[in-house]
Amino acid sequence: MYGSRGAGAFAGRRMSAVVLGAALLVTGCSSSDGGDGTDERGDAGAGITQQPKDKAPFWVNPDGTAARQVAALEKSGKKQDAEQIRKIAEQPVAEWVVPDDPEKQVRGFTEAADKAGRTALLVLYNVPHRDCGQYSQGGAADGNAYRDWIDGVAAGIGDRPATVVLEPDALLHLVDGCTPEQFHEERYDLLKGAVAKLTSLKNTKVYLDAGNAGWQNPDQIFESLNRAGIAQADGFSVNVSNFYSTADSIAYGKKLSAKVGGKHFVIDTSRNGKGPYNDGKPDERWCNPPGRSLGETPTTKTDDPLVDAYLWVKRPGESDGECKGGPKAGQWWADYALKLAKATA
Repeated sequence: MYGSRGAGAFAGRRMSAVVLGAALLVTGCSSSDGGDGTDERGDAGAGITQQPKDKAPFWVNPDGTAARQVAALEKSGKKQDAEQIRKIAEQPVAEWVVPDDPEKQVRGFTEAADKAGRTALLVLYNVPHRDCGQYSQGGAADGNAYRDWIDGVAAGIGDRPATVVLEPDALLHLVDGCTPEQFHEERYDLLKGAVAKLTSLKNTKVYLDAGNAGWQNPDQIFESLNRAGIAQADGFSVNVSNFYSTADSIAYGKKLSAKVGGKHFVIDTSRNGKGPYNDGKPDERWCNPPGRSLGETPTTKTDDPLVDAYLWVKRPGESDGECKGGPKAGQWWADYALKLAKATA
């Protein structure tokens, strides 16, 4: 894994279900620690409500992993811990679309969001040769499988409102040499095709992932953004699953924006409240670092015309990978979630 790394947060084996009316969403399977060493996740219905639409128009999943943790803690009488985890459960966090049956998953998310009068926030993380065989390795079997998958995602969104963060790390791993050269041209073609497909939808915004402030120099990636279709996208995303401060992320994003036609960008603020972790091995500073906290809550009121939103793209409380005692990437880690919440004012 690289120092610029961000997306070890892939929700690869997670269950997230929500029942709204007759809609039942199931996005995969995983165990999740209920906070006391058991696998009990509790019942949904922890009183999770949507954020004010004028502040954060994105959908809060009332039966997300954090909401289930709140319910489990309340059931076991751990009221104070439940209130801490509620800091996560009551904010809109992204839904990472898993490989199987994307049309059904995405239709469920976008229908539920639309019924609540909100926008679904989705992360697509399935490009072939994803993560170079590291913690979040995987992805579609080949280019054609990926194109079919994107078609399924697009069919699931339809005309309903959605904001999509497209393929965290996919471009960075072309630039830093992690992805073998023979896959580069195909990846550019796949990303450009995905941008074109998704932006053709009536109410969908698309942000291509563009790394984080740890890269310092946008000259390293702006040409790759151009080749991947940034001109047709709504903008780019920075700091996905990483910990760089909002101020540093804005500075990096503005430098990069100037290189790609003044494109807007969004910032993942999910865990950047105390900035990056500067101790330990450089290639693992992004992986479950201790002493971090939640960052600015999701909002479109950023007070900067180039920054479209602060988002929680990474789902706080889910592991970055099997480092520092964490479970597999994307699995809920109750102790880490509680530490993030307690460290946040």
